[in-house]
Amino acid sequence: MNAAPHILVLGAGINGAAIARELAINGLAVTVVDAADVASGATAYSSRLIHGGLRYLEYGEFGLVRESLAERTRLLTLAPQFVQPLRLFIPVATRFGGTRGALRRFFGWVGKRKLMPEPRGLQLVNAGLWLYDKLARSSTLPRRGVHRPGDANTPPVDHAKYRWLCSYWDAQILQPERFTLALLEDARRAAEEHGALFRVFTHHRADLAGRTATIAPVPRDAAVSSSEAQTSGEVADRFAPAAVINATGAWVDHTLTRLHVASPRLMGGTKGSHIVTHQPAIREALGESGVYAEADDGRPVFLLPFGDAALIGTTDLPYDRPPETAVATEAEIAYLLDAANDVFPQAALAREDVTMHYSGVRPLPFAEAETPGAVTRRHFLKEHEGGAVPLMSVIGGKLTTCRSLAEETAAAVLKRLDREPIADSRERPLPGGEGYPSDRASLAAEQRRLSDRLRYSLPQIQAVWRLCGTSTEAALAETSHHREDDRENLPDTQIPLRYVRHAIANHWPRRLSDVVERRLLLHFERTLSDSCLRRIAELMAESGVLPAGQIDAEVETCRRRLREHYGRGKAADS
Repeated sequence: MNAAPHILVLGAGINGAAIARELAINGLAVTVVDAADVASGATAYSSRLIHGGLRYLEYGEFGLVRESLAERTRLLTLAPQFVQPLRLFIPVATRFGGTRGALRRFFGWVGKRKLMPEPRGLQLVNAGLWLYDKLARSSTLPRRGVHRPGDANTPPVDHAKYRWLCSYWDAQILQPERFTLALLEDARRAAEEHGALFRVFTHHRADLAGRTATIAPVPRDAAVSSSEAQTSGEVADRFAPAAVINATGAWVDHTLTRLHVASPRLMGGTKGSHIVTHQPAIREALGESGVYAEADDGRPVFLLPFGDAALIGTTDLPYDRPPETAVATEAEIAYLLDAANDVFPQAALAREDVTMHYSGVRPLPFAEAETPGAVTRRHFLKEHEGGAVPLMSVIGGKLTTCRSLAEETAAAVLKRLDREPIADSRERPLPGGEGYPSDRASLAAEQRRLSDRLRYSLPQIQAVWRLCGTSTEAALAETSHHREDDRENLPDTQIPLRYVRHAIANHWPRRLSDVVERRLLLHFERTLSDSCLRRIAELMAESGVLPAGQIDAEVETCRRRLREHYGRGKAADS
């Protein structure tokens, strides 16, 4: 290993992973530490969109929208296995309307009396979409359009309420968890190219004493929340980092307190909840497009295709409790059901149609805003002076701008170390995106080729491809950890055991829920079974990640999390 400066990155969400990758590309040694798992915070609880931020235009955030649109175009090229174009329709009821509210938001006019929300009219929406297209500049996506309900290839919204449908294009990322893992995989590759150290510690904590960082595991049986969990006393490593990046998202303030860094309050996160439904009527109504609607309170709500399900969200509520305790309430679920039924009354979506829900806390900057939606989605770096080690905190950020945020952060770190950037990720594909098929016919042909060559069934190849794109061949052809039952499926899935073993060996899981939720994304599957959970736990024990004597307890812990955190099998707590 070379003697490159060693950077400690706290937080393995999408921003922490992107920063680690950018630092590794520039030849620095990197250690990533997360008290929970990779992508286990806001990354996993978003609306799963890569977008410019249409509504940010009303707040005058033209720079943020322009940056986001540029990054959207970049990610469609560099990560096509995860990021795909998505057409969205905005139902509009009136020709005029919403102008007064839009002007108040644009100029920041906050009065003492809160005005009733006024639905945005056709003229206002169309003007916003015109500007959105202009700011996109080099976008390869189609331009906006205006349609009447009932036109071909439009969703069957309520004809009695809506007179127009405005269409535009953004992008969808169905698996931001896997995107984040790919960022870390690429960071590992870059570090190998430079002969530098790269490590990821999940379910560990890092503490600072002077210039020394101590990394220690969080006990497997810790009965308290991740933001409060103490380490086991065992030490995984000690080293002297050249700089520390606090990219812990909604936990930024908590992390600074743990590190004994005096700081004013930096984070003012809001809670966003989503529901997932497999109800056929609403999934059929969406087809391959999404709907961007307004709820009765004026808040935007997305209705999105999500595999064979529909994803509906989100809410936007102040939240001061530990971020990991956020769970969708019955009131939030009812709010989202009402919003969906307002657009598609014929679907008659009911509480029993909700397969699961999820909720997370956005890592927004602390601000005194009139509404949570008015808080900026911009990101910025806060450097903390006076410490023995240079320390920077990442404030804000969103899925779409993770790469540009990382480039800015790496530049700031390198400047602090009196070094110049030697590379960036602007044209660097993510693992699994190299040589990606250019159309559906080419994709189908490539998957058939892999099926024939590797002797896995086509459904097995397709299941793995959804997780890692063109890295499928390398993952399934890998010869290490080979077992006779590799070609068997994980119970009630099409995922071969070979790939599960690969994910356990290469993607840093330490808990059963890590594999279920963020390596295989099985918590979204209606077919997820106890036998599937147990088989994964057995494979983790086989690999030495999980003590064999704890299989039963780990399965029960995972079952309880699925029930209490995601509402699978029971109603949400109100």
